[in-house]
Formats: sequence, C-alpha cells, structure tokens
Amino acid sequence: MDILKVFVVDDNELYAKMSMHHLSLNPDNEVESFKSGKECLDALYKNPDLVFLDYSLPGMSGIEILRKIKATHKEIPVVIVSGQEDVSTAVNLLKEGAYDYIVKDENAKERMWNATNHIRENARLRNELDKLREEVNLKYDFSNIKGNSPSIKKVFKLIEKAALTNITVSITGETGTGKELVAKAIHYNSKFHKKPLVAVNIAAIPHDLLESELFGHEKGAFTGAMNKRIGKFEEANGGTVFLDEIGEMDLQLQAKLLRVLQEKEVTRIGSNQAIKINARVIVATHRTLSEEVKAGRFREDLYYRLLGLPIELPPLRDRENDIVLLTKFFLDDFVKENKMPKLQFSPEAQKKIRSYHWPGNVRELKAVIELAAVLAEENIIQESDINYNSTNSLENLMMEEMSLKDYTAQIITHFLDKYDQNVVKVAKKLDIGKSTIYRMIKNDEITI
Repeated sequence: MDILKVFVVDDNELYAKMSMHHLSLNPDNEVESFKSGKECLDALYKNPDLVFLDYSLPGMSGIEILRKIKATHKEIPVVIVSGQEDVSTAVNLLKEGAYDYIVKDENAKERMWNATNHIRENARLRNELDKLREEVNLKYDFSNIKGNSPSIKKVFKLIEKAALTNITVSITGETGTGKELVAKAIHYNSKFHKKPLVAVNIAAIPHDLLESELFGHEKGAFTGAMNKRIGKFEEANGGTVFLDEIGEMDLQLQAKLLRVLQEKEVTRIGSNQAIKINARVIVATHRTLSEEVKAGRFREDLYYRLLGLPIELPPLRDRENDIVLLTKFFLDDFVKENKMPKLQFSPEAQKKIRSYHWPGNVRELKAVIELAAVLAEENIIQESDINYNSTNSLENLMMEEMSLKDYTAQIITHFLDKYDQNVVKVAKKLDIGKSTIYRMIKNDEITI
C-alpha cells in the first residue's frame, strides 16, 4: 500500500488539527478531518483505510457511528478516541468491532501513530496474500490439468460442475493420476477459494494421532498434549478439507467423521464444547470404496455421505494421446524452470515413451522426463536417457543375485518410493514393524 487514507472525526477543532498534523508527518498518510459522525458517514464512499473516531460527538454517539460504519463497511478499522479512560466502555466498543481504544492523554499521539503503522502493515500483508491467491488460482486453473483424451475431458466437465457448488466430491484413481491436483482445481475455482484448502493424507498419519489431527485437542487431553491445538476441520472453516486416502481410515474414526459431517460441528479431544464448522469436503482414494464397504472395512453410511459427485481419474495407459502432450509439457516446463537449452526427443526415445505402460501414471512420467532432461547430451534426449529403473525397479529385482538383507532393503525402498516415503503405510503393506524400517534408515541400509 502506497497511500494510507485516514479519517479523523472530532468536533474539537484544536485536537483535530493536532491529530492531522501529527499523522501527516508521514507523507504516505492522506488525512481528512470531519466535525460530525454524519459528515464521516457521508464520506465513506471514499473507502478510508482507517478511521479515528471521537467517542463524544454531537448528534450521534461514537458507538452509534461505529455500528453504522460496521454495518456498511465492515472491513474499515475504527479506532475510538476518548477523553475518558473507561474500561467497561472500551470493552463494549471492542466487542462492537472497534480496532482499538485510545485515551486523549500524553501517549495518544504515539498510539495513533502506532495504529496507522499496524494498519499499513496489515494492508501490505493482505495485498501480498491476495497476490499469492491470484497466483495460486492461475496455477490451478483447469487448463493446467493437461490432456485432450475423451476420458480427461469428462474429468474437466465434472471439475467445472463441482466448482460451481458446495457438493462433496469423491476422487478415485490410481496412485500418481493427479487426485490432489483435481482437488486444488476445484477449490481454487470455487466460492471457497478465499479461505484455506487444508489437505490431510490419512495414510501418512498414525491412527492414534489422526483424531487429534482432524478435530483438535485441549491442553492436557492426553499424554503429550502440552498445548491446545485446533484440528484441520477448524483450520479449514469457510474453505475446503481435502481428505486424501480416505480408504485408510479405521472404522472407529469413520464413525466420528460421519458425525462431524452430519452435525457440521467438531468437538476437540478433552472438551465437551461443540464448535460449528462450515467446510467443503473433498475426499480421494486409490481404493474402490464400494468393495471396501462389502468387505466390512468402510462404513456404508459414510460411503454414501462422501460419495457426492464422483470423479474417476483414468490411468495414463488409457490416455495414449495425452502421453505425448504431457511429455512435451513436462519437458518444456523443466527446461524453462532450470534455464536449460531447448531439448527434443529422438524418434527412438519417443517410441520408448509411447510403448511403456506407466504404472506410476502422470507422476512417474514427470519424474522420468525430468531425469532424461538432466542426462541428455547435445540437446537430444536419446532412448538410453529414458530410464524406468528409477521408478519401477522391482520388475528386474529377482534377476540379480544378492543377500536377503539387500533384497529386503530394495523392496522396502521401492515401496517407500511408491507410497511417498510413508513409513506407516509401507509397514502395513509389507506386514513388518515400523521400527524395522526406521532402524534401516538410521543405519543407512535404505535411504529416503
């Protein structure tokens, strides 16, 4: 913010002139004075950044003027200036929405000066935040989800429909198909975009900590709860909660989540007070939840509650025409970001890319292309630069002769890569103890 527009409302002409002089010492302050509340209210169309309002004015009291300002211009900070120090009055005014309460004493000038500086800094931070939001909105525009295949065009249409409403969205698809990207596109193009998108990977959080993570806890609620903590639902109030890998949630917590969704309120662990929340819910999973319901691993009532608008992301192997488009996009983006010379693929490299089945989907394609760009020489990506072993090493694992210890390390490393270094999930998948994996990491037997 370059100029801070300040209103001074005071019927004491001498005090008003003194305030204006003091505030005008900063050339970035544009100060205007008014003798009555009516004059101030009539000038609100000028959208001041700050109002210093005398509490005792003729015709209309300070609290009446404050209420009128807040009724039409809630965002304008109003500092009440009074000739009397009255704690109860100050408390009431702050409850009514006053930014601060200043007594006309020897410290008044300094406090007014500090108030303008605080407002200026807050305005600067808001502007920066707005710019960041605009950048994020552009980043997660629909056009940034690349593809021309019929299956991905269907996804685009569903994203557009989801963004126009507050319907719950359930996203399914294999690992690496872009479920989180779709969730972000929905949020940042919806009416919720000015509030946070809070993402929670259910599989990445130990079961005994997940309830606290989602719903919060009070100080002393359990061993280790040294401070009060708000949960992800509270954090996302007014915005969106994205629950990734919802299929990994245990049945007990599923029941609590269902209640939160039904009642639209959360209760922190260790508290009896229900807190109202209004957050849009988007869930994602690589599992088929209907099959999980049949198997008794997922509640049927929660399944129907979360189903909402289903969006199924196709695997990359079913989007043959999009592979070429995505390959070019990832290459150009990587080259630009790293200020590298322009690269192109040899015919043999192109053929190798098109013929591969891409089990890791878009995420794997991106990793392979970026590695190929680094390995390429003479601005040509050759067939030998297309290296699948970095992301799909398990296929040829048994062709090598090694110790059982080394086999174990390679298998664990593979699954850590597959599941985004999620030790808890890998331990569960391989039916081994978490401590085993942590010990191997500590001893440099495996790396993450």
